[in-house]
Order: sequence, then C-alpha cells, then structure tokens
Amino acid sequence: MKRGKKYAEAAKNIEKGNLYDVAEAVSLVKKTAIAKFDETIEAHIRTGCDGRHADQQIRGAVVLPHGTGKKIRILVFAKDAKAEEAKAAGADYVGGDELIPKIQKENWFEFDVVVATPDMMGVVGRLGRVLGPKGLMPNPKAGTVTMDVTKAIQDIKAGKIEYRLDKTNIIHVPLGKASFTEEQITDNFQTLIEAVIKARPAAVKGQFLKSVTLSSTMGPGVKINPMRLV
Repeated sequence: MKRGKKYAEAAKNIEKGNLYDVAEAVSLVKKTAIAKFDETIEAHIRTGCDGRHADQQIRGAVVLPHGTGKKIRILVFAKDAKAEEAKAAGADYVGGDELIPKIQKENWFEFDVVVATPDMMGVVGRLGRVLGPKGLMPNPKAGTVTMDVTKAIQDIKAGKIEYRLDKTNIIHVPLGKASFTEEQITDNFQTLIEAVIKARPAAVKGQFLKSVTLSSTMGPGVKINPMRLV
C-alpha cells in the first residue's frame, strides 16, 4: 500500500520493532497525527482468543472517563412510557415498527448506537441482517438491551464504547481525539485495557494480549509492550 510523504515523515518518529510503554506510545501517536482534521486515536488489541469457539468470545462495554470526542447519535426502539422516557433522556431517534422499512428500504443509518427494550427485540430482530454486519445490533452484554433506557442513554453520551472480537480476534476501539491531552488518552486506554483483561475468557490459555497498537486515523501504528499491561 502506497503511503504519502506526510505518513513517511511521521513514521520516522517510530522505531521499527520497538515496543513502547504506554506513556511513550501515547506521546508518539499524538505527535504523528498530522492530518488537517482532528484525527481519532484508536486501540487495536490482538488477543490469544479463538473466536470460533463460543467460550472464547469477548464482548462488553466500558465508559471511557473522557469520552471519545465524538457526538454519538442514539436510536432507541421502545414504546409507550419507555419511548417517552427515551426522548426525555436525550435519545436522537425513538420508534418501533415504523422504522423497519426506513432502515431496510431507504438505507437510513443516521445513528451510531441502537438501544432497545427487551419487549422490542422481536421487532429489532427483523433488522438483524442489516444491523448485525454494521455492529449495531443491540446486545444485553453491551447494556444496549435494557428496560433502563435513561441509564443506557446517559452512559453512551458520557463515553461508553463497546468492545468485541472481530473475525481475526482483534478488538478495535476509539480512545479519543488527537486534540485530547496525553493524560486523557492514557486514562481512557487504561480503563479500556483493564476491562478487556477482566473479560478474558477462562478457556484462553497462554498469552492473552498478543499485541497492542495505538494509531491515529491517518498515522502509523505505535506498538505497546503487552507484557507490561498484564
């Protein structure tokens, strides 16, 4: 993959093959975020899990102390009193059956997170094929299938993110923006890594954290020494 001059210049700051401690990695990832927009800083965590086995899956959610720096749009599937509660709590969109054709046929995806009350999961289930691949399907483990819609909305607005294994057993999550201070990114990273380590499936033997990399949207990856995190 051909990279631009800016990327090559930024990459010179990173020693190839070196594993950095968290503070150094955070400093470098901020230094190498040189795009004209406020880049997102992400963590990429490769685990020793084999996601093909049900007992080695990881999925959960954690509230980052400083949020992600992104305004999150929330869609809530609820009815009657719960729908009113969701609106009062600040949900961007609230509805039920009437939203199915809008999403399926009109390709409407003006939302980042979907929350649903348990009694609406029959309705939401009909959207499994479109919401599933986009990682938008509500899930009890992530706290997005709940009767307490107020708490769910407040947590998401406060910086709650979901983490899960992808098909290659890697967790990809946003940690904040390049404009965040090093302390804010470090706090968010420590909160995330503690949650992931806690979520380690008992069935996983050997080294759990295989590699941990921080990167900005357009910048090079900075590898953290995983042995210092456990």
